[in-house]
Amino acid sequence: SSSTPSTPKSTTLPPETLTSTTSPPSTTTIGTGSPTPISTTSSTSSPTPTHTTTTPTPGTSLACAVACSCPVVALKDCPYGLPGQNQCIVIPLSLLLHSYYVRSASLSTLPVSTTTSGTTPTQSFTTTSGTTSSSFSTINATTTISTTIKTLPPVPTTTSGPTATSTAVTTTGSDSWMLCNCTKVICIEDNIVQVIPIICNPPPKPTCANGLSPVPVMDEDGCCWHWECDCYCTGWGDPHYMTFDGLYYSYQGNCTYVLVEEINKKVDNFGVYIDNYHCDARDVVSCPRTLIVRHETQEVRLTTAQPNTLQVEVTVNNQLVALPYKKFGVSIYESGINRVVEIPELKMNVTYNGLSFSIRMPYSLFGNNTQGQCGTCNNNTADDCMLPNGNIAENCETMADHWQVVDPSKPQCSPGLVPTGSPSTTPTQPCKESSICELLLGSVFKPCHAFVQPEKYYAACVFDSCVLPNLDLECSSLQIYAATCADQGACIDWRKHTNGVCSHECPSGKEYRACGPIKEMTCKSRGQNETSTKQVEGCFCPNGTMLYDSGVDVCVKTCGCVGVDMIPREFGEKFTVDCQDCICLEGEHGIVCEPHVCEQKKVTCDGEGFYEVTEVNPKDSCCPLFTCKCNTSLCTAKAPKCSLGFEVHSYIPSGQCCPVYQCVPKGVCVHENAEFLPNSSVFVDKCQNCVCTNDVNVSTQLNIISCERVPCNTNCQPGYELKPVKGECCGKCVQTKCIIHTADNSELILSPGDFKNDPHNNCTIYSCVDVHDQLIASTSEITCPAFNEDSCKPGTISFLPNGCCRTCAPLDSSTPCSVRHRKDFIVYDGCRSVDRVDLTECEGTCGTFSLYSAEANSMDHSCSCCRETSTTEKHVVLKCPGGHAVSHKYIYVESCSCQDTECQRPQSNELQNNRENEKASTLNRIKRGISLTSK
Repeated sequence: SSSTPSTPKSTTLPPETLTSTTSPPSTTTIGTGSPTPISTTSSTSSPTPTHTTTTPTPGTSLACAVACSCPVVALKDCPYGLPGQNQCIVIPLSLLLHSYYVRSASLSTLPVSTTTSGTTPTQSFTTTSGTTSSSFSTINATTTISTTIKTLPPVPTTTSGPTATSTAVTTTGSDSWMLCNCTKVICIEDNIVQVIPIICNPPPKPTCANGLSPVPVMDEDGCCWHWECDCYCTGWGDPHYMTFDGLYYSYQGNCTYVLVEEINKKVDNFGVYIDNYHCDARDVVSCPRTLIVRHETQEVRLTTAQPNTLQVEVTVNNQLVALPYKKFGVSIYESGINRVVEIPELKMNVTYNGLSFSIRMPYSLFGNNTQGQCGTCNNNTADDCMLPNGNIAENCETMADHWQVVDPSKPQCSPGLVPTGSPSTTPTQPCKESSICELLLGSVFKPCHAFVQPEKYYAACVFDSCVLPNLDLECSSLQIYAATCADQGACIDWRKHTNGVCSHECPSGKEYRACGPIKEMTCKSRGQNETSTKQVEGCFCPNGTMLYDSGVDVCVKTCGCVGVDMIPREFGEKFTVDCQDCICLEGEHGIVCEPHVCEQKKVTCDGEGFYEVTEVNPKDSCCPLFTCKCNTSLCTAKAPKCSLGFEVHSYIPSGQCCPVYQCVPKGVCVHENAEFLPNSSVFVDKCQNCVCTNDVNVSTQLNIISCERVPCNTNCQPGYELKPVKGECCGKCVQTKCIIHTADNSELILSPGDFKNDPHNNCTIYSCVDVHDQLIASTSEITCPAFNEDSCKPGTISFLPNGCCRTCAPLDSSTPCSVRHRKDFIVYDGCRSVDRVDLTECEGTCGTFSLYSAEANSMDHSCSCCRETSTTEKHVVLKCPGGHAVSHKYIYVESCSCQDTECQRPQSNELQNNRENEKASTLNRIKRGISLTSK
């Protein structure tokens, strides 16, 4: 001992009861220093107790040792003692306390033999809850250890704080450890130990802030227990939360949030998270979709397979797993309608069923060390709305917004930003709650009201029935309340009172029970004692059957055997597995197997493409089949390349491997390296409509293309002619003549450049002009010079050749040559002036005579004409048929006078008349060109 040595003290023991036993000698080696043999013997001499202690050789420092004495205990209760007949053999301290506490010891290099003889005293200890007997047995032994045992009176437990715990008396500065049967040993000094039995007094039962019953928890010494308020958080509906300390609130965020994490990180990568989503079309409320549990290297996701159902998929590290699952300290299994994630090391579990979740954590490990939407687990609701920075929010709805986490699948969620606020959890319009909610306050759940108050669950039910009346979410409030009641020991069969609204359908072969076991008994577990008395609702095997195994979801009437194939077998059933012929026998051996025997048959493979192969026998997988397999890649014949309209067809003759190829028609038409299906159009040219028919050309074996000429219009209206169009099948009616409607509505057709008088009015002239490949029909009026019949010789009045203007032989009195003015339109190149223009011309008579000349012996002629002597150039704007305007210049006569001209010889009357007519015609044309009046 490290304490200052002192004189050994003796302890007076109560009256003893003697026992007489004999034990064969045994040797135990201490694992410190050199091996030291220890010989122990046991004998009884007399009923008077004798206790002898031998002091070891001076200079040798020994460790404390104690005798383990217990009445007929199992080896597991006294791991380092050797229980015998109502006694335990003395074991050296260093071996006895191998896994508890070993004080350093310096043993003598040479063994020192000490003989201890005596009788075994038995001492009883009394507790407040009853009497427990505990005896010490001292057996004759040869050892190097000297120990004085002091037995102290029983030490009662004490309580302090909100939870009651036991505390054993420990001497300051000394070392202590626990022995069997809740006996504490304190090493004082100089090989003196105190043996103290621990007496447990029932601790006072505390009141939990969450309204649930406290749970008894064993102390670390494993002897006494105390009460604790478990950390129990639930969530359900759309969604509603009950924090660890029982604070109720609703929150409709649609991101991923922290439900619980440690404030001071003690567990590596630990936390529980929830993924919410908007579960109605209005994005007003949200529902839980995925519950995420992280622990060290694993991430478990419990995901609702279909919205608002109890179908849940389980993945671990993004890999779908089957239940039950147990790996790396995480256990996942089904319990009724729930999927349970259990972490035994942390004594916690998380349940989820698609509509609700619960998280249970021990206060001893997580008290005052949780944060998130489930609040702080400390039996005090005042700080349940704690923010990540440690401040307390006014309400938990505000707090819940701040516990967002990064979720790549939800880019709209940004942790760290100022929350925009959650929708109001109070319906905007009053509504009549569902009658199902009334069940919470009525007689159906009355047996639970003493354990769990229903008011908060009723408020959540009313909210769900008003906001989402068509989703039956109010069932989740009844379900989570019933689950909490079952957890407190009050099981309620409530679904049958909902008129089918909240019914739960079970798969074929199972039946619904509101109060079933948390872990259903299986063929493998039926011999085990299930300590839990709690119940859960779910689908269970019918009475008279049993679940074969938690991983084999089959209800069986008899368990029989199960082989490596994990298939249940009846007793006496024969089967083959792993190429062993087995039989299921009732008894110790269970399944007995022997090697499967096969009949070998060889085959010979002949023919091109065949080769021998060994394949699995579908009737007997253990005995392979030797068959001839065909491999066409070994064939020499290659498929031919068929021409257009044909395809390769192959067939394998019976009994052969290699195919025979031939080109067969596809039943299509072919035109210009393209294939056409029957009844489809085929383009040959623009002038034909062609279609692929079902008829086959016998010589080509291709389908025939049937064509018809494209129908063309060959009739053109008057004035139009059918002209061929390059690149087109049909000609086009092109206007080649002008079509003029006369005053009497008759139709007149003129070619370009033609003029024609109106049949009823010679002063109206129709013309057709081609202007830039556009035919323009014009109607002109001839403006005749002023005609005065009084100035004509009687009988000489006649019409000019144009048939419009009159002329006559003038009287002798002549009109002198002068300028004559008139108003008329100017027309040029199809364009015409907008208004009449002032035009001038020379008109009048000039002197003309013939005189005989004697010198010349001929007639001298003197001729003069009335001609312009001065002119000017003027401008006028002409409007054209296309709508555009052009500027036009014309000559304006300023003055006229008689001017000499060459006199021509008289010609024959006929020639003269022709010339006069020609002049008149020319004059008329000039006049028409100058003065055309369009009608």
